[in-house]
Amino acid sequence: MKILGVIPARFKSSRFPGKPLADIHGKPMILHVYENAMKVSLFDKVLIATDDERIASECTRHGMSFVMTSDEHKTGTDRVAEVAEKYAADFYVNIQGDEPLVSPDTIELAIQPAISNADFDAINLMTEIRDISDLVNSTIPKVVVNIRNEAIFFSRSPIPYPKSERPKYYKQVCVYVFKRNALRRFVSLERGPIERSEDIEMLRFLEDRMTVKMVEVRDDSVAVDTAADLEVVKNILVNRRKLK
Repeated sequence: MKILGVIPARFKSSRFPGKPLADIHGKPMILHVYENAMKVSLFDKVLIATDDERIASECTRHGMSFVMTSDEHKTGTDRVAEVAEKYAADFYVNIQGDEPLVSPDTIELAIQPAISNADFDAINLMTEIRDISDLVNSTIPKVVVNIRNEAIFFSRSPIPYPKSERPKYYKQVCVYVFKRNALRRFVSLERGPIERSEDIEMLRFLEDRMTVKMVEVRDDSVAVDTAADLEVVKNILVNRRKLK
């Protein structure tokens, strides 16, 4: 069984241009993500998939394996799908390049169900929301699941609505596992009306009635979407070092 780790990294970003190269305590953010991914024992190979020579140059400087991809991709999943056509594997694990706090153990938790159960199109992680500010933050996708822990819906709004009792709320952790056929199907589809509205790519799977298995983890990662998020990550890493 071959498992490929892929870290999509683009320079252009509406909220934070150049964020893969943002400095975090002397290292670019993408290097933090790559080093965490390289600690995952289940990976046969880890690649950064980029469309920008500045990121490629930084990869070369730090000895990170990378592959150049199209600059036409709208989502990270589209970029992973291109990699899947170039590199044969049983599973492709998308680790977002703006998630420098995701631990190797958490990444492995996403992979384990793929090894033991083939009944899925995609696997995604989620964690319980404990901070009310995360619940109302529109940059953080929330998810609701059925009794089999399959995704029913993703939204930037707080879901579900607490009409009669307060439910548990979950947010997406941006680590995904895909089969090659699911990636091929994904890129063959047009963006549906819900995906266009919410701007959450996993909704394309749901709109086409594909199965997205959700795995609950306790890792409270922080996705870097803004400069303010970057400062939060820096502070968390400083506090972790103090505890060692």
